[in-house]
Amino acid sequence: MKGSQRKVQSTESQVLRRILGRGRGAVFVPAGFLDLGSRLAIDLALHRLVKKGTLRRLARGVYDFPRVHGELGPLWPSAENVAGAIAGRDGIRLQPAGAYAANLLGLTEQVPAKVVFLTDGPTRSVRVGPTVIQLRHTTPKNMAAAGRLSGLVIQALRHLKREHVTAARVARLKATLPARERRSLARDIKLAPTWMHPILRELAKD
Repeated sequence: MKGSQRKVQSTESQVLRRILGRGRGAVFVPAGFLDLGSRLAIDLALHRLVKKGTLRRLARGVYDFPRVHGELGPLWPSAENVAGAIAGRDGIRLQPAGAYAANLLGLTEQVPAKVVFLTDGPTRSVRVGPTVIQLRHTTPKNMAAAGRLSGLVIQALRHLKREHVTAARVARLKATLPARERRSLARDIKLAPTWMHPILRELAKD
């Protein structure tokens, strides 16, 4: 029994060392520690660290090492970090979409209560504090540019709709996105609706 307890404590100390190395604000899933012990040992270590207040359980199988504000207390992690941890665990790809994509590009100041990511995995929702993170299964075409600037721009413009993609918004994108990255938009024009083609060509210009 004592040997088993020492093994649990050893696993816990290794897990804690890795968590501290990532720093506050990091999000974790048990799969990220499986090189340190069995799944049962990792689950026990995470459970003990939650009880001690070191970690916070955000959702089933998702934890964070929270950043702490002097007045506000523990802060919620970014939706990007939570979704990224889930994607890494499940081996899926993600593409920010909707109002969230537009917000990331500075095209709207609206901070959505529901953050949407398109995915090649199953549809599901995860609530983290006041925010609902929705993973929405989509077509291969919508995921073809996932992880690239073109994917983000296409989804942001799709959310705004054609009539709201003003000259001012296009100018803002040209001013805020580096020219080298904007040039890559031309390569993915075929993945966008026809009405976006002139906009993407304009953005791709130096």
